[in-house]
This record gives sequence, C-alpha cells and structure tokens, in this order.
Amino acid sequence: MHDINLTGEQLGRWDDDGFLMIENFLEPHEVEAARSRFPLLFRGEFETGLFPDEWNWKEGRDADDLARQICNGWKSDYTIARFVLSAEVGRLCARLSRWPGARINQDNVIWKPPAARPLGMHQDEAYSFWMDPPHMTSAWIALDETRAGAGTIEYVQGSHKWGDFGPIKQFHAPKNYREAVDTAAAQIGVTPEFVPVELPPGGIAFHHGMTFHGSDTNRSGSTVRRAMIAHTMSSDCRFTETGISYIYNRYKRVGDTAMDESFFPILWTEKGYRTRWLDDYVRKGSAEGLAA
Repeated sequence: MHDINLTGEQLGRWDDDGFLMIENFLEPHEVEAARSRFPLLFRGEFETGLFPDEWNWKEGRDADDLARQICNGWKSDYTIARFVLSAEVGRLCARLSRWPGARINQDNVIWKPPAARPLGMHQDEAYSFWMDPPHMTSAWIALDETRAGAGTIEYVQGSHKWGDFGPIKQFHAPKNYREAVDTAAAQIGVTPEFVPVELPPGGIAFHHGMTFHGSDTNRSGSTVRRAMIAHTMSSDCRFTETGISYIYNRYKRVGDTAMDESFFPILWTEKGYRTRWLDDYVRKGSAEGLAA
C-alpha cells in the first residue's frame, strides 16, 4: 500500500469536482489477495464466522446479470478488513474532508461481471440521517482495470454543490440509472457532466458524500469489475437522537448517542489515535501473497 501525500492542487480539484482519482494505491500482490476473497464471500464462506450486514447476491441464488454487493465485508473477512480499515484510507479521507480523523461508516464489496445491470446514481449523504454530523467521504479501490462502457462507476462533476435530493427510487438494476441526476439537474437548471472512473488495478478514487455516482450495465463482454469501497465519517460522529437506520441503529446503545468502536472503529486521527484492536484484527488476513 502506497503512502500518498495530497498536494494543494489535488485538494483544490477535490473541492471543485467532488471527487479525486489516484492511480497507484495498492501493490499488485495486494490486489491479487483482495480478488481471491470475492468467490468465497459471495458463496457465503465467511472467514470470521460472521455474516456481513448486507448480502445482496449469493452464488446459486441470484441472477447472474445482477451486480454483486456485500456491505461490511470487513466483519466477515480479514483480508478485506486489512484494506478498508487501513490507517492510510482513514488519513486520506480525513485530510480531504478536513476532519480531525475518520472512522468507518460501512464498506462495500462490489463485483460486476459482464452484462451485470446498473446501480442507480445516488448521493451517499441522502441516507445519513442517522449520523451527526451527516457527512461522508468514500474511498473506492479498483481491483480490475476500469473503463467507460465496462460498468465502471461514474461521478457527476460538481454535484456535491447541488444540495441533497434524497434517496433514489431504485438502487439495484433500475431502467434508467441516471434518473435521479436528470431530475436534480432539471430542477436547478444545470447540464450534468458525467466522468467515468478509469483506473488501473490498485487505483483509488475518493468521492464526497453529496457527489452523485452510480454505474451503467457492464457492456464489455469480457471485463470483470471488482472493487472495495470504504465509506468513512468523522471520528467525532455520533448517532442522532431520532434518525433511525434500519440496519445500523442495531449498534446504538440505549440512551447513548456515542458510536461504539466495536462496530464503527476509528481508522486514523490527527492526534495519533486508532482503535486499539484494529491492527491485530487486520493482521489475521490469510490470503496467499498478502504481505505481513
């Protein structure tokens, strides 16, 4: 994993565009280690013995033309955890967002084979009504070469400045994956500019929690698109008093808005703090070729 020193020019592009792409983040052997976990996860072979919080596609159960997604694979697989819970991911997200630190909100493990259908364009923060502050920054790590026409993620440039347009009608396999963007752009009178994420394996793309993003059908015929995504929030984040996430409020203690580090570990802070058990946890990764 490469250490990345963000430049003033990169921070300026982030502020203007609502996203930032960097070509070299993971080493080739780390990419291979992460790829090796995907077949196991989507067969339901969970290394830790725990199910992930969401499991949207299972081998032998669901249609082959659906995008495959798991949420919080870090709870189920030590190798996935090694990357999405890394201090470097936390540091970069915090630096971009000007937070004092970053903790994991959730991760995504995404596998989009040829002909897999779209994922609707949305804003992550439209779903963060249970968090205070309700802001997110995401790190999208490519495990395959990504390109336009092969189902890669697309960002809408500058859309983080448009405002909050709420949850979308359909996330998985919508007829028009850009519907929410078309509606929002018409309301505020702008022409959206769609930017595909085109990165080599091991590249990383960051996006603001209000940036519209999603992906079209994988029309490549042969290209597989696998990615790990770490959705982060400020290390100071707490639960709201009233907002309810049907999944994540199961981790809220009664009468307490503090986020338990057992479920929302802190990845990095500018004061040098990192959840104490994290490093021992991620060292349990057993994928062949993963550096110690």
